[in-house]
Amino acid sequence: MNKLEIVILAAGEGKRMRSRLPKVLHKLAGESLLERVVKTAQSLEPEQIHVVYGHGGECVPEALAHLPVQWVLQVEQKGTGHAVIQAMPKIDDAATVLVLYGDVPLAAKSTLDAVVAKVDGTSLGLLTVELANAKGYGRIVKQENGSVLAIVEERDASPEQRKIREINTGILAVQASTLKGCLNGLGNANAQGEYYLTDCIAAAVADGITVETVHPHSEEEVLGINDCQQLARLERYYQRQQANGLMANGVTLFDPARIDVRGELRCGQDVVIDVNVIFEGRVVLGDAVCIGANTIIRNAEIGAGTVIQANCVIEDAIVGRETRIGPFSRLRPETRLADAVHIGNFVEIKKSVVAQGSKINHLSYIGDSEVGSGVNIGAGTITCNYDGVNKFKTTIGNDSFIGSGTQLVAPVTVGDGATIGAGSTITKDTPKGQLTLARARQQLVKGWQRPKKKL
Repeated sequence: MNKLEIVILAAGEGKRMRSRLPKVLHKLAGESLLERVVKTAQSLEPEQIHVVYGHGGECVPEALAHLPVQWVLQVEQKGTGHAVIQAMPKIDDAATVLVLYGDVPLAAKSTLDAVVAKVDGTSLGLLTVELANAKGYGRIVKQENGSVLAIVEERDASPEQRKIREINTGILAVQASTLKGCLNGLGNANAQGEYYLTDCIAAAVADGITVETVHPHSEEEVLGINDCQQLARLERYYQRQQANGLMANGVTLFDPARIDVRGELRCGQDVVIDVNVIFEGRVVLGDAVCIGANTIIRNAEIGAGTVIQANCVIEDAIVGRETRIGPFSRLRPETRLADAVHIGNFVEIKKSVVAQGSKINHLSYIGDSEVGSGVNIGAGTITCNYDGVNKFKTTIGNDSFIGSGTQLVAPVTVGDGATIGAGSTITKDTPKGQLTLARARQQLVKGWQRPKKKL
């Protein structure tokens, strides 16, 4: 097959989104529509991907500057045919051109492969689908023998043509030389005064090119997004597909309709996930991990047998095996928990390492710290790691016991086996195996009376 060049049309305004953000930058499953299309395009291993942008100016290429694409500016939006024309000068005549759309995010690789496979010197591939309600779409007009004759946009269709249910998705593949010839002959004598890419079909047929149609596995593959309702519909479809895949691999979902996967989720055996759980980025769950309701996990690895109770937030963290977290716990970036660690309710850990078997069970903040094994940190303990400019490290030795309400003012080291009395403010290193207290003597103020409001 000739080398493949892909053109993605992403210049539209998307007025019905009612947003300042260009339509293709709106997100589905945590990723912009255009980036999702580009990733699918990359899976086809093309020679080059050309993205035609226009509305929103440079904000689209600036927002997605990391994508390996050739950006092509369409200064004036004069229709899909005009948009493709902008990309054609950099495409060799012998190449196969696949046209995709930045607002059609769920087309499958297998479907697009089938479209491209239809292309040779005498035929082109066209992706079509039958809809129960074809309103608003260009209709596929066929001859009596079933071969495609033309595509007629609804605004220009006759009443009889509007009864046709097979519609044009806009996705097609054709040899570049054929496409260039068709584009050169485009006119704009239509209701919109635009240059339609769809008119190339009739032109190709007139030149003796056969139009070979391909159908997707589901209509959601080819649905475009023009408003927030359509975006929500495809989001739910995508999430249900993710849920079905998880359950097919043995994951127990308490409610498949209430899970969101906004990235890559890998699960071991016997994983259980409660309702309203969101996974973002790359998440790995080991065997027999249990995730409680209303939890958000982003870019994290959770070891086998760990239980994360309800209402936790875990981000850029690594959690060991047989660990217990929550409820209402937060693990912030660069947190590393070893095996059999307990992190309890309303505990926040940030940029810290907690070794095996340690417990931080209640109402504590541990930041920029290294916590040894077998440590018990009492309720209300905080590491004071920030002076307003600099951050400092706290080191807590193995088998230490930190009493409730303690403040550890970094930089400070608590020795192995040390005990810190409740309510202490520790500003200096404490010795191994010793009890350290740092609190004011309790006093009784005789005769003192609580102030009262004047009536």
